[in-house]
Amino acid sequence: MKKDTISRHSISEIMKVEDKSQSDAPDGEPLGADFWASAKIVIPDKKQSVHLRIDSKVLDYFKAEGSGHLTRMNAVLRSYVDTKTARSSKR
Repeated sequence: MKKDTISRHSISEIMKVEDKSQSDAPDGEPLGADFWASAKIVIPDKKQSVHLRIDSKVLDYFKAEGSGHLTRMNAVLRSYVDTKTARSSKR
């Protein structure tokens, strides 16, 4: 027989949990109306899966920064491409 996985809580218990989780959130700097007036929705480019051989030192560096190391590696490569593209278009 399966154990019942449904638990019941009062509304005050739920509110305590919500208050605690919100108080743990870091306070960020308000973005302001100027930010939202010029904000644009950016649809990310479609990603393509590839097999890439890189130096262990490079991989270890990005992994040491925590989860999301592949996303950060992509961001560095994207920044490089954007910089090179911008330079070549100015010529």
